Amino acid sequence: MPLTLLIEQALNGLQYGMMLFLMAAGLTLVFGVMGLINLAHGSLYMIGAFACAAVAAATGSFWLGLAASLAAAAAAGALVELLVIRRLYARDHLDQVLATFALILVFSEGTRWVFGSFPLYLSVPPFLSGPVSLPGGVTYPAFRLAIIVIGAAVALGLFWLIGRTRLGIRIRAGEADREIVAALGVDIGRLYTAVFALGAALAGLAGALVGTVQSVQVGMGEPVLILAFVVIVIGGIGSIRGALVGALLVGMTDTLGKALLPSALAQVMDPSSANAIGSAVASMLIYILMAVVLVLRPQGLYGQGAR
Repeated sequence: MPLTLLIEQALNGLQYGMMLFLMAAGLTLVFGVMGLINLAHGSLYMIGAFACAAVAAATGSFWLGLAASLAAAAAAGALVELLVIRRLYARDHLDQVLATFALILVFSEGTRWVFGSFPLYLSVPPFLSGPVSLPGGVTYPAFRLAIIVIGAAVALGLFWLIGRTRLGIRIRAGEADREIVAALGVDIGRLYTAVFALGAALAGLAGALVGTVQSVQVGMGEPVLILAFVVIVIGGIGSIRGALVGALLVGMTDTLGKALLPSALAQVMDPSSANAIGSAVASMLIYILMAVVLVLRPQGLYGQGAR
């Protein structure tokens, strides 16, 4: 494989990893801080994508659509936390799974009722629609490069929020012992609503960005939700750093595996068999990676509480 194509595939893996990080960061915050299994996280991702598509179509501005995706997903997250999730904290994980699965059905049917069953499409802003030239003679789509930059900026923002702000201190303390934090005068209910809305906004942002690369349609959040759980299992539950490292590992493993494995197997078998076997094995690589990590570090790469 030529070097320029290899670099392009590596950038694709990085871009895919950043998308997964935006999805997994909110999920690991909610899971780690609140101890809640939220299967409806993919629905918040879908809400962000539909809000972006609807506002961008109405105003002609992708950036207003992006702002709408953050606002709509955060508002939906806060509303869900207040009306449903708050009643699940004292319940076991089975009740949480059932309740949030029901939310998936409600959001999917509600979205289909409002927008219909046909997919929507988002246009990339004009100045990000072309390729950019990178060192080494590599050309790469500007919007995919922008996704990498946005993901890196969000990661830095989350590290600053969790590690350097009063809200971050309260989030970490709430994760460690919610009763003590409440006894110290912190409104733990408001804190949990804020954390859930933040996680929802991150999911909505990911949905809006993916909506420009793929189509926006009902049910688009469920497949990526599975990958987000794989990411936080690899990285360690509750760890933003783990979510970032896990997402990049999954993104690079999946993309480079699909690009390189068929051609590598073609060196020892006929091309048609190499393509079939290589594609099949490549699709399993991220789960093999997760199994290896769990064998070596059952708590994930960065474990509980590590950031």
